[in-house]
Amino acid sequence: MSILYTLASFIIALGILITFHEFGHYLVARWNGVKVLRFSVGFGRPIFRKRLGKDQTEWVVAAIPLGGYVKMLDENEGIVAKQDLSRAFNRQPVARRFAIVAAGPLANFLLAIVMYWFMFILGVEGIKPMLGPAVPDTPVAQAQFEEGETIVSIENELVESWQDARWTLLRYAVNRSPVVNVETINQKGEINWRQLDLSGVHPDELEGNVLGKIGFNVYQPEIKPIIAEVMAGGAGERAGLQTGDEILAVNDKDIYSWIEFVPEVQANPGRALVIDVLRNDQIIVLNITPETVTENGQKIGRIGIMPKVDQSLFDALRVTVTYPAAEAVMIAINKTWETTVLTLRMLSKMITGDVSWKNISGPITIADYAGQSAQMGLVSYLAFLALISVSLGVLNLLPIPILDGGHLMYYIVEIIKGSPVSEKTIIIGQKVGLMMLFTLMTFAIYNDINRLTTG
Repeated sequence: MSILYTLASFIIALGILITFHEFGHYLVARWNGVKVLRFSVGFGRPIFRKRLGKDQTEWVVAAIPLGGYVKMLDENEGIVAKQDLSRAFNRQPVARRFAIVAAGPLANFLLAIVMYWFMFILGVEGIKPMLGPAVPDTPVAQAQFEEGETIVSIENELVESWQDARWTLLRYAVNRSPVVNVETINQKGEINWRQLDLSGVHPDELEGNVLGKIGFNVYQPEIKPIIAEVMAGGAGERAGLQTGDEILAVNDKDIYSWIEFVPEVQANPGRALVIDVLRNDQIIVLNITPETVTENGQKIGRIGIMPKVDQSLFDALRVTVTYPAAEAVMIAINKTWETTVLTLRMLSKMITGDVSWKNISGPITIADYAGQSAQMGLVSYLAFLALISVSLGVLNLLPIPILDGGHLMYYIVEIIKGSPVSEKTIIIGQKVGLMMLFTLMTFAIYNDINRLTTG
């Protein structure tokens, strides 16, 4: 995937999220009679500007797309003409100011609902939650799940894909539910109930492959060890392997499937292997030395061949879940709510130290996810936008000065004490808020760099 494609996907995502957020502020400000001077997507030098409407609001697209703002008429930011005093933001009752500020984050939640709604109408593609062999010494192995079973429900919540299973189990693990009941059906049509013990799964262990840490493996159809393609110039070609060869043994160890063959090659970088192959009904013995390559920080062997795959076996594992438009509305609302609650719980557990700060992602990781999801298709990109929109909404509602949540905190204090918060308190709060955001961004960028360097 090209850097330009990733960058374009990231900028488009930011543009949509920021515009929707700021339009929430703008729309509610206009409904309450407040004069809007400028609507800016991005910061820094304007690359586009135009004045529109009876108030001649300046609409701006700026060079740095990492945010935006709505500038309203306000006596705290300059002299206001006498005839416009009633339209100044600072002259509005506290309830109106509260509504204008809250409208931005709420717009992000509304955007997430819309994105999820479109996603559920178009159809969510996924992999059938069919089980491969359980990882030894894990909750799945202890619950005696069997290879070939398909998950039907978790705590009576319908599961139609591995994505559903991952999301549901993540939610129960974060909530520290000790045991969850999982309904499965085997290939004979028999229904089984398994009790999955999550008590030993610490929330700090939930980064990355949640299903794998619990003990689930995705079912893999058996691929025969037959070569479909030999890469030019690779170790396999140099040793004499040909398309159509069937691998029979490696160093006298019988091989029955491709999944058995791959580890034998990867475990022997730079070391000679004796491989028996079947070609035109004759057994041929070849000596092959796998090339050494580095993958995820580890040296592995590679010989440059591809297996013959029966695509119909994998197509049978694909599922597409769609919903009628009316039903999709409630599902989208529930999905947004669940995502919001899970985000808040993860944040609270980061604060208490129960979840690692490594889960925080910065602009580099988000850009990478934007590019990957866009490449996977419209539905995946919509899911990415919805998730980031919820995160943006939650972040902006945190009671951190200079964020929307900080202003809302000031307004709540004003309602309680009957007068605005002092200017001195606001200035101190801005300094504290900037320090907190700087610390948060430092963690995020550090995590980004760490992911890049460690794979």
